[in-house]
Amino acid sequence: YKTILNDLLFCFVLFFEVGNPPTSASQVLDPNSALSLHIACVLCPSQGPRWHIELQPWAGPAQSLDEEASRFLSYISTTQIACDHMSADSLATDSSPTKKPWLVCLDDRFGLAHQIRNKQCRLYSLGLGSDDIRFEVSMAHSGCEVHRFDPSVKSAHVLESGRLWHHRLSIDWRDPHPAVAAQKPQSSTKKLGSILNEFGHHKIDVLKADLESAEWKVLENLILEDVLEQIGQLIFEIHLHWPGFEVSGSDGSVVRFWYSLLKELEQKDFRLFYSYKDLSKPQLFLKRDIFNASSCYTLSWVNTRWR
Repeated sequence: YKTILNDLLFCFVLFFEVGNPPTSASQVLDPNSALSLHIACVLCPSQGPRWHIELQPWAGPAQSLDEEASRFLSYISTTQIACDHMSADSLATDSSPTKKPWLVCLDDRFGLAHQIRNKQCRLYSLGLGSDDIRFEVSMAHSGCEVHRFDPSVKSAHVLESGRLWHHRLSIDWRDPHPAVAAQKPQSSTKKLGSILNEFGHHKIDVLKADLESAEWKVLENLILEDVLEQIGQLIFEIHLHWPGFEVSGSDGSVVRFWYSLLKELEQKDFRLFYSYKDLSKPQLFLKRDIFNASSCYTLSWVNTRWR
């Protein structure tokens, strides 16, 4: 019962006869009043924020790193949906290959190709000092409105080539403390949901993120605040050589947390359509050379409900 009471609240609703509101408190309290008064007590679902994700059951009875890593690595290496038309290096005139396989799904059933053709595509790119922006340039040339967020950008907001914006902002899993924000009203660190509200953007067709181990907490924030519903496709570079910022616990529990985050994506109808294991990066998994794992993978999901 405690769980139920935590998730529900009692709502008392007063229904008055249309066109005949009470004229005094005594009229409401008088049981003989001609006023048609009904008091209903109903259970209403709580609309409060989620504070944590739901952890998946342990991969095995031993609750060990071996069990968790085996499940997790198999999960990120197995695509969940076929995409017949993918583009990585170029969608327009730039034929030079990108250094990393940032893939989008251009199957007509998911709408991105249609948005690009109609010049109505919007892409957000989250990074931390990357000099390689060929993917962003290519998407802008193809017809997307591209917003690149990087704290190393020299000016607050710079428009390049008509469709490519550079913003001196970094995406975090929390907004600055109010006291800090008051002292620095032009804070360069904000949650993605806050930026969407400020920019007046209700949808992002593609969200690309290379956040150097901040991706786990940022992804958790997108899940808990229901920002995922505003996103059509996700391209994330994930880092496995250490737990990531503000992720703690035993090695097994860290991997279980990672896996639970990705299962939340699946529950939100996101499906993995591409997985890339970066063999150019150190082959480390939680600081150890084990499981034949890379320290870096690039994963692409499509929101199958996106229209």
